[in-house]
Amino acid sequence: MPRIEFYVLSSSDADGRLRAACQLALKAWGAGLPVFVRGSDETQCAELDEMLWSFKAERFVPHDLHQDAPLSPVVLGIDEVPSADQGVLINLGSSLSPHVERFSRIIEIVNQQPELLSACRENFRTYRQRGYDPQRVEL
Repeated sequence: MPRIEFYVLSSSDADGRLRAACQLALKAWGAGLPVFVRGSDETQCAELDEMLWSFKAERFVPHDLHQDAPLSPVVLGIDEVPSADQGVLINLGSSLSPHVERFSRIIEIVNQQPELLSACRENFRTYRQRGYDPQRVEL
């Protein structure tokens, strides 16, 4: 059963949410885990792709879009089936991934945008209804 954590940011800044996803992807990849970052749409995946190239000048995060290289250490996608099992899912989508069981750890990144807060609260309830024990982490 995957470990599920909701990382809660104190601001409503959308870029802060993407930066948090980049930092968490770097950390998980650095720990040797495969990472799937689930964006809300293709535009957000493209933004993440750009940000991963530049957010840490001293450290490169090897990443690709799922359609380009599904076996990259860090994969950016939406609802594609992950190529690596038991990795980390960083969910930026507003709903649960259809592939929850394929991951050992799931991180939902929440900021203070009202629509996102509402969607993440619903995700939290859904995880509980499915028998998971999601945890809240303040950033």
